[in-house]
Amino acid sequence: MHENPTTTSANSRSTEKEPLIERPTTRMPRLRDIRRDIGLEYCLNAVVGLIFGITGPIAVTMAVGLAGGLSDAQLSSWVFGIFLSAGLATLVMSLVYRRPLGFAWSIPGTVLLGPSLQHLSFGEVVGAFFVAGALTLGLGMSGLVRRAMAAIPPSIVMAMVAAIFLRFGIDIVDAGRSTPAIVIPMIIAFIALTALPGLARFMPPVLGALLVGFIAVVVLGQLNLSSGGPVLAHPVFTPPEFTWAAQLELVVPLTLTVLVVQNGQGEAVLRAAGHATPVNASAVTSGLMSVLNACFGAVSACLTGPTNALLTSSGDPKRQYSAAVFYSFHCFIAALFSPLVTRFMLGTPEAYILALGGMAMLGALRQAFVSAFSSKYTFGALVTFVVTIAEFDLFNIHAAFWGILIGCVASRFLEPGDYRTAAGTDRT
Repeated sequence: MHENPTTTSANSRSTEKEPLIERPTTRMPRLRDIRRDIGLEYCLNAVVGLIFGITGPIAVTMAVGLAGGLSDAQLSSWVFGIFLSAGLATLVMSLVYRRPLGFAWSIPGTVLLGPSLQHLSFGEVVGAFFVAGALTLGLGMSGLVRRAMAAIPPSIVMAMVAAIFLRFGIDIVDAGRSTPAIVIPMIIAFIALTALPGLARFMPPVLGALLVGFIAVVVLGQLNLSSGGPVLAHPVFTPPEFTWAAQLELVVPLTLTVLVVQNGQGEAVLRAAGHATPVNASAVTSGLMSVLNACFGAVSACLTGPTNALLTSSGDPKRQYSAAVFYSFHCFIAALFSPLVTRFMLGTPEAYILALGGMAMLGALRQAFVSAFSSKYTFGALVTFVVTIAEFDLFNIHAAFWGILIGCVASRFLEPGDYRTAAGTDRT
């Protein structure tokens, strides 16, 4: 019997290995393409993404660093490093793949450093940063990350995203209760502009809320800008110390947090917005940027969920990469003027920042719930949601990792029909 040459050729193509680093499916945009594709709403999404980054996350970074006894120079260097790497990674990846790929730094990773800085020297922590970055890079180069993420049902990943993003929605209510004079006008402006699509084309709801809230802050005299201190960043290098105590305590939690929790969250958000994500390339970039961050005494870099949710919150998906490009250049400015920018943004009331971030995140939160609970693997998604929101952080590893792990195990045992249906669909 002779094989059909057409069938043989098709079979050989189907068995070809995927490239380790995903190839771009479109050409890089030229300068004239970027000028054509960028617009007010994409610039706004980028600005809100940056505001989110230089407020709450920076506050967490400063709180952890100050509690750990870091000097002003070390903190300034940390902030410089995370904004520099965020800008570099976002600019290169978004241009190469022509889609929004927003990078930032690991907030859960920053939080888990709190207890460690109480008994480890900063040099030991920096040593763990270097090793975690190298391990992340190695796993990305191995191809294991893409296979691992492909094995996790998307509903379960989105349930993890919903649990993490739920905090942003609750923040609106908490902020409105604590500071109603600022937050209630923001909510009214946001709802009014959302209800009037024609007006929203000229004044996007988040921009309206931002402006109304800022006016309220100024009128109420709650803008507190401290004077003095440096204006430009002064990065410093902290010599790493490689000790077993620090490596065992921090390397695995930091690596899992970046690859599973943060990158997984970012990939899920982008997938829900209609963007295929280069999983291995994102892991490799996270590893490279994490090593760069370590040179400035900064925590690991990652493909972040909240930033990408903001970059893709509105507009034409084909033009959303321009928001990421705009965001990256503002990251460079924030890095250069990190002491000044940090003082300015931390001078605004916490309620204003929480409410603004929550409103900007509502669309992504809704999409996460719809994607998690509208089709298959819903019991596993529910388990993931409950474990994540309960903050079950065994062995110093973020609850989102355990949520995905326990949710996948529960789903395998209790929803076998969903896996059989998926396998049958794959074969056809």
